[in-house]
Formats: sequence, C-alpha cells, structure tokens
Amino acid sequence: MRHLTDLSRLDDAGLAALLDLSLDRRADLDEGRAVPPRLAGRLQFNLFYEDSTRTNLSFETAAMRLGAMVSVVPVAASSVHKGESLRDTVLTLCAQGADILVLRSGESGAVSTARDAADDAGFGTAIVNAGEGAFGHPTQALLDAATLMHATGRRAVDGLRGLTVAICGDVAHSRVAASTAPLFVRLGATVRLIGPPELLPTKPFLPEIAMTTDRSEGLDGADVVMPLRVQKERMPEDRYTGSADYHQDYGISWDALAAASPGAFVMHPGPMNRGVEIDSAVADDPDRSLILSQVRQGVATRMAVLETLKGR
Repeated sequence: MRHLTDLSRLDDAGLAALLDLSLDRRADLDEGRAVPPRLAGRLQFNLFYEDSTRTNLSFETAAMRLGAMVSVVPVAASSVHKGESLRDTVLTLCAQGADILVLRSGESGAVSTARDAADDAGFGTAIVNAGEGAFGHPTQALLDAATLMHATGRRAVDGLRGLTVAICGDVAHSRVAASTAPLFVRLGATVRLIGPPELLPTKPFLPEIAMTTDRSEGLDGADVVMPLRVQKERMPEDRYTGSADYHQDYGISWDALAAASPGAFVMHPGPMNRGVEIDSAVADDPDRSLILSQVRQGVATRMAVLETLKGR
C-alpha cells in the first residue's frame, strides 16, 4: 500500500489485513502491551485545513506510539494565508523529509492533488486521507468497522454479515457516511440511510443501500444505529435542524431506539451535538454506546494504517 486515499483502491486482502491489525493493536492498547517502534526514525506531518479533535490527535498519538516524530502544521499561522497553494505546501513538507503526510481538507480533489504532487516530484511520502469535505473519510470507516468487530467478537474474515446498520441524520454532507456505508456493505452488512429529504443524498452510495425519511421505518430491527451531526458549516443557514422538531423527528432517544433490535448498539463518529441528533442518556449508556470504543479504536486503526504504510 503506497497511500491511503480511498478504500475502493484497497483490495480485499489489504482491507482484511488492516482490520485485523487494527484489532490486534486495540488488544495491545487495552492490555497495556508495548508496541514495537516500527516507525522509529520516520517523520509525520499532520496538515489539517479543517478543525479536528479525534482524528488529528489520534493520528498524532498513533504515530508517537509507533516511535515516529510528529509535527502538526499550524495552518492558521502558515504560508497558506499568504496565498501558498496546497501543492506547494505539500511539496515543501515532502522536501523537509516527510515520510507520511496526513491531510484533511474541505475541498474535493485535495487528497489526489497531494498524492500526485508527491509522486510526480519523486518523493516517497505516503499520503493519508484524514477527511475530504463531504467526499470521504476512509480511516473513520475502518475504525467504525473494527469497533463493531471488536464489540461482536469478530475478525476480518467474519466481516459484518448478519448486521443491519441504520445511519440517521445529515447523510448528504457526511464524509463519514460516504466512506462507512459502502465499507459496511462490502463487509456484508445491510445499511439503511435515514433523514429528512434535504439531508439525504440524491441517490444512495450503492444500489444495495436503502433510504427513507421515516425514522421508525429505518430503525426497524436495526442492530446498530449511527446518528450523524448536522453539518451546518456545509449548508445554508436553516432553523429546522437545530430545533426541537428535528430532534423529535430524527434524534436518537430511548423512545426512538424502541424500533431497533433489543440491545442495539449506538455509534457516533463525533463530535456530538447532544439533544439534537442524540440524547445524552443514550450516548453515555455503558452497555449500548460504542462511542468511546470508537475513539479508542481510532488510535488502534491509525496505528495499523501508519504501520502498514511505513513500518520498518
């Protein structure tokens, strides 16, 4: 694997290897085992043009646990604000010796621009997609899949067969949904998308994925429910999505979960808007919520990605 830009570029064997290594690294973290410093001597830059807590910090933590040197580029104080292009910024970081460049951008095509710039200039820098607008977030999809495997005692060979996953909320603007829904289908799960018409894509990501505007219909019998944050930064201002009406229609509460399978798991990629797409009582339930498990799996998954790309 030369870069990680899009999961569709990853063959089944490579996908399975990443998921299993993520589960192994999770076990190392949970049991307090030391991890070999497979990135010792490597240099990683995190270049985030959009705000992030979980993704940025987990990539930093993952690299440091593997022995790498990490520098988080201060975009707000960088030459980006003097008009420097993404391509020139990428080439500058590559020329400074970057082995890995972790990139987040709100612009479509930014990740491929970075990949092509590094490759065309002959640098060996691995480009990792840490989220690209509403167009994809491959490591989030990987960690979501690994979190479910961990919760249900599975390995990559088992996939997610037999599980029905309902993704509810602002699907249209969600890079998480754009990557996670197709991956879950690829792993054998049944996926449904739920939301008001203005927050659903014009067509599902794959023909096998069902869409509905009726929350109860979408949650019916679901084994996993994943509410999504309303991404106001990617849409014109509106009043409905932050209102009590939206929460009543599409928020995930205990009443709403009554339509799902008994014991259905709840996931959320974060950040959460409590009282909008999810109730605190649901988010914090120790038996049903996998939200903090997702955060922990995020470190393990990003360790697996970085180790696979540049491990010694």
